[in-house]
Amino acid sequence: MWKLIVLALAGYLLYKMFTGDKRQSEKRKKQDLKDRVAAGEMVKDPICGTYVDVNTDIRVRQGDNVHRFCSYECRDTFVRRLEATEVTPEPVAKKKDKEEA
Repeated sequence: MWKLIVLALAGYLLYKMFTGDKRQSEKRKKQDLKDRVAAGEMVKDPICGTYVDVNTDIRVRQGDNVHRFCSYECRDTFVRRLEATEVTPEPVAKKKDKEEA
């Protein structure tokens, strides 16, 4: 009977030891991410919100701004949204000329 109690206690202690270590590791990773974001080493992907390294190769320049992305899919989505929101002044000017005539 005592052997079973000791074995159960040892199993419980091992379980707590490994789950506690996992929690500490997750806390360290979150803190490391916060520190890197605060230092300017990480930026947020404008599409999915994932934090990516400043030195990533997947980026798009829009005027003076440089947007960085976690994947090519996010970059392509961003480019499609930019193209969809671009307004060309020529059709508007032609439409005004027709209205004035």
